[in-house]
Amino acid sequence: MTGSRETHLVELVDPDGLAVGKVTVDEAHRAPGLLHRAFSVFLQDSSGRVLLQQRAAVKTRFPLRWANTCCGHPMPGEPLAVAAKRRLVEEIGVDGVELSEVGVYSYYAEDPATGRVEYEYDHVLVGRLDADATLLPDPDEVADVRWVSLDELRLAASREPRVYAPWLPGVAGRLHEHLHPDDTTERSGGR
Repeated sequence: MTGSRETHLVELVDPDGLAVGKVTVDEAHRAPGLLHRAFSVFLQDSSGRVLLQQRAAVKTRFPLRWANTCCGHPMPGEPLAVAAKRRLVEEIGVDGVELSEVGVYSYYAEDPATGRVEYEYDHVLVGRLDADATLLPDPDEVADVRWVSLDELRLAASREPRVYAPWLPGVAGRLHEHLHPDDTTERSGGR
């Protein structure tokens, strides 16, 4: 299933997020990479913990690294919320979660293990989920899941960056900024 997703189309964007074309997922992630629209979803429980997933071993980019709840690419012209809700079902087996966008994080990362790259204009979305909700992760997408506090995640990712997807600190920073708008002690890179 993961391999067939490589033939899906993604929307190329300029540095301001304006659509400028389309290519396949495979083409967008070949070095040196093409800037394209993506999304990263965090599901949060009532105590503020976020659900992480460990990416499956068959992933073409950053396999077995811990990442946010789910990630993906909207098809050209597809609303972000529609694409994100679809991927929540496909990856985690969760349906019916309302999502809101909390920011954008642009980044570039090379995967030394696979030679692929991520060059993404990444919309960060958040939704609520009960910690005891039934999860049905697809083993072709997800190796494991766990709930962690946002502070614990940010500290662990700074101490052991190779364990986590390279975009995770940035998208977690966007969520932190959204949840704590008056905290100006740090501002991560990207948009």
